[in-house]
Amino acid sequence: MDDRRAAVPEAGDRRRWQALGVGLVATFMTLLDVSIVNVAVPSMDRALHASPSDLQWVLSGYALTFGLLLVPAGRFGDARGRRTAFVVGVALFTLTSALAGLAASPAWLVAARLLQGAAAGVLNPQVTGLVQQLFRGAERGRAFGLLGATIGFSTAVGPLLGGLLIHLGGAEHGWRWVFFVNVPVGVLAVVLGWRLLPTRPTGEPDRHRLDPVGVLLLGAGVLLLLLPLVQSEQWQSPWKWALVPAGLAVLVAFGRWERRYARRRTPLFDLRLFGLRSYTLGAVIALVYFGGFTAIFFIFTLYLQNGLGYSALVAGLAITPFALGSALASTLGGRVVDRFGRPLVGVGLVVVVLGLGAVAVVLRSSPQHPVPLLTALPLLAAGLGSGLVITPNQTLTLSEVPLPQAGSAAGMLQTGQRIGSAAGIAAVGALFFSSLSSSGGDWSTAFRHGLLLAAGVIVLALLAALLDITLTHRNH
Repeated sequence: MDDRRAAVPEAGDRRRWQALGVGLVATFMTLLDVSIVNVAVPSMDRALHASPSDLQWVLSGYALTFGLLLVPAGRFGDARGRRTAFVVGVALFTLTSALAGLAASPAWLVAARLLQGAAAGVLNPQVTGLVQQLFRGAERGRAFGLLGATIGFSTAVGPLLGGLLIHLGGAEHGWRWVFFVNVPVGVLAVVLGWRLLPTRPTGEPDRHRLDPVGVLLLGAGVLLLLLPLVQSEQWQSPWKWALVPAGLAVLVAFGRWERRYARRRTPLFDLRLFGLRSYTLGAVIALVYFGGFTAIFFIFTLYLQNGLGYSALVAGLAITPFALGSALASTLGGRVVDRFGRPLVGVGLVVVVLGLGAVAVVLRSSPQHPVPLLTALPLLAAGLGSGLVITPNQTLTLSEVPLPQAGSAAGMLQTGQRIGSAAGIAAVGALFFSSLSSSGGDWSTAFRHGLLLAAGVIVLALLAALLDITLTHRNH
């Protein structure tokens, strides 16, 4: 399929913003499906009589295959055209969403979720690559602001939308609408994506090869790292953690291969990007921040539903202040990041930590008032801080990346986010369940302990931001 005829729109062409809008809708769908399914688990259990292992694979299998495809798909978009990769990814995501909604058995649902995650991994780096390709300067900051708002909002609003769909669809089969809702949106995105999205400047020769050995090595390394993390609750043997050093060893082999391959052809991922301080420290901040950020919603949903007996809808509403704050601040952050740089990210991280600390304070004893009301303002503050982290950090991280590496660089950045999310949920979840057991079922204590660990992880991201700020100050 040749899309060379689709030219990059000229500066000022509104088609760029229309193309971005299509990409944002697709991004919203794929990231929403990371969190929206959490509240649907009880309904799936009742309808399909799934085992705990099945349910764990429904949740974590998506994240696993999502992370595996990001870099290869980003490289494919760089080499062969982003429109093709985007449309194929959205079409596959739409089809697998329908298959998940029609699932008649746990095995069927797990297989659909694995394929759905792979489709999400194909299309996501194309959107970031398109921002790099279509926008420059302050406009790029605005575009990344909208993308960051989409990332933050989709992650946080998932439980609310899931709870609403289950409420409307019924306790027994409402979970199916969690997947069916993607179908009409996906069909529209396929049509508009093929019509509006460019691939690269007209006439640019296609000299790139796709480095199959690099794809296999990176895929194996990421798989070995993610498997023990996403299956931490189901695999009880401590030997599972032996996969982590094995994965690191494979990634070292990947790095050695890429260096050698780069002497002759374009590699899957150009390791020279790690020579850019903005990219390296930005990727570290993203990895660590997502380790704390996504884990919060995991334990908060468990605390509200299983510990305090709130409905899925109310649990989703409780997280909405964070989502709104994140969406608002992401848009602002994208507009002002060129003026303030990495200090803006540092300020955002401080606000997130303070907001989470305030949540822990208001829940320090058995709550006498509704928890969603007690936590609304602190979560709003944390969400505002988060919006000043995700968008500006992504803009700064990719600011010096050459356009031919935009897709693979974005894919590696998002792979780090997926690994960070899995590691954070595993670590915070382990402390949460351990505290729950040792405190005799005190859900409030368990949640506070997990929340403080998540905040501590975010402090590590703050230290990385401060390092970058300090080095930049010295160089000036």
